Amino acid sequence: MTETARREKAIGDGPGPTARFIDLSQAVDAGQWEVDPVRHEVMSPAEGGRHMAEGMRRHHGVEFDPAELPDGELLSLDTLTLTTHTGTHVDAPSHYGSRAAYGTPRHIDRMPLDWFQRPGFRLDLRGEPVGAIGADRVRRALDEAGSVPRPLDIVLLHTGADELAGTPEFFTDFAGLDAAATHLLLDLGVRVIGTDAFSLDAPFGHMIKEYQRTGDRGVLWPAHFVGREREYCQIERLANLGALPGPTGFTVSCFPVKIAGAGAGWTRAVAVVEEGVDGVSE
Repeated sequence: MTETARREKAIGDGPGPTARFIDLSQAVDAGQWEVDPVRHEVMSPAEGGRHMAEGMRRHHGVEFDPAELPDGELLSLDTLTLTTHTGTHVDAPSHYGSRAAYGTPRHIDRMPLDWFQRPGFRLDLRGEPVGAIGADRVRRALDEAGSVPRPLDIVLLHTGADELAGTPEFFTDFAGLDAAATHLLLDLGVRVIGTDAFSLDAPFGHMIKEYQRTGDRGVLWPAHFVGREREYCQIERLANLGALPGPTGFTVSCFPVKIAGAGAGWTRAVAVVEEGVDGVSE
């Protein structure tokens, strides 16, 4: 299958019968270290039966003995307390600020769905030191990939930062993009940029120290603040980008959860690789 045909199929038809799926998502895990801790409360199936019976009595006046249920159990119920930036998630333009040069930034539930299932393009940025990655480094990665993203392709930055997921270092030891590098990708027509790091920007502490050293406000959240000039979305906290077949040759599906009025939504990001009968990627 040619690259053009692959891209057209990614936009149109669903995955074929020999498609291979690669999970690109980090789990929401209350057992892992987070800056904003996750609380995960589980109601067991037995507790669910009693909860249902109590709710039916209180709200509808219906009496029911949960002991009548098989093993006295009904359904489990999970309650989570977390931010929309926990785990793999998509940032909406409204996350970057309340005003933008192009108008009112849209919330996550207002973003066009066709942005979130598109051909993927992986950039290898592994080995970069903690800090901001510039446009020249991105151009070198594009040269190494042997092609450039087409408009609306989903670009994934493979930094290797996901190896630290679940540790405090995941939030402090990674590389992000500067403003010029972000503009470079948007100039190509890209509207969704993903990273396996905690943020598309450099670590908070690094940016603040750079600002204190230089007095340059442009070093503070430059990739995010580009979103006040140009409408685009970020996927943060991806994983497993090394399992992709190459810089291209896969489709990314990363639909964000539809949360009304939210600046971000969780996503189960997945890559779909079409393979022939011999198991070789087409």
